[in-house]
Amino acid sequence: MGNSFVGKRVLVTGAGRGIGRAIAIELTKRGAHVIALSRTKDHLDTLQKEFPRIEIVSCDVGNWKQTEDTVKNLGDIHLLVNNAGIAFLQEVGSITEEAFDATLAVNVKAVVNISQIVARGMKERGEGGSIVNVSSQAAIIALNKHTTYCASKGALDQITKVMALELGPFQIRVNSVNPTVVNTEMAIRDWGDESVSKPMKAKIPLGKFCEPEDVVKAVLFLLSDNSQMITGVQLPVDGGYIIQ
Repeated sequence: MGNSFVGKRVLVTGAGRGIGRAIAIELTKRGAHVIALSRTKDHLDTLQKEFPRIEIVSCDVGNWKQTEDTVKNLGDIHLLVNNAGIAFLQEVGSITEEAFDATLAVNVKAVVNISQIVARGMKERGEGGSIVNVSSQAAIIALNKHTTYCASKGALDQITKVMALELGPFQIRVNSVNPTVVNTEMAIRDWGDESVSKPMKAKIPLGKFCEPEDVVKAVLFLLSDNSQMITGVQLPVDGGYIIQ
C-alpha cells in the first residue's frame, strides 16, 4: 500500500477499542493523521497516551445532532472508516424497542449522518476519497438472536451501494468489509462460551474466528490507492463462512 496514507486526514469512528482502535493505530503507523472518534473518553485517552499523534474526539454517534456538530468542525477528511457499532442479542418475541432504536441509530443512521458530511467536503475539494463501512457477515446470512443486528448490517450494505453509485462520479469510492466473528471484547462477551463458539467455528472452512488485524488489512486495502477501481463491494473476511 506504499505511501497512500502519508499526509491524509482519516476519521475512524468507534476507535476507542477493538477493530477501530487497531485501524487507527495501523493508519497512524503508516503516516496518516488519524482522528479517533469514540463515545468513551477513557478509551480515547489510553489510545492517545500510546500514540500521541492521534487526535481524539469524544462523541456519541447515536446522537444525530451532536455528531453532526462534531464532524462538521473536524476540518478536511480525506478518508473515512465507519466502524462504530453495537449489538443486542435478543430472540424474536423479546426484541425491545429500545434495543432496536439504539442499534439503528449507531449502525445505520450514524453512517449516513457522518458520511454525507464527509462526502460533501470531498466533493467540494474535488480530490475524490474513500469511505469504508465495517459491516458483518450478518448482512448476508441469518444468525440466531441477531434480528436487529442483521437488519442493521443489511441496511448498511445497501447504504454502501447507493452511496457508491451516487458518489462515484466524484471519484469517491464506498465499500464495506464483512467479517465473521472478530476476537474483540464484544465478541468474547457474545461468543466466548465454547458451546456457542464451537458450532460457529465448525461452519467456517478455515476453522477460526478473525483477529482484528485481519479486518484492518482489508480496510486499509479498500482505503488505499491499490483499490482505485473497486467501489460498492461487500468484502467478506469470514474464513469462507458464507460460501456454504
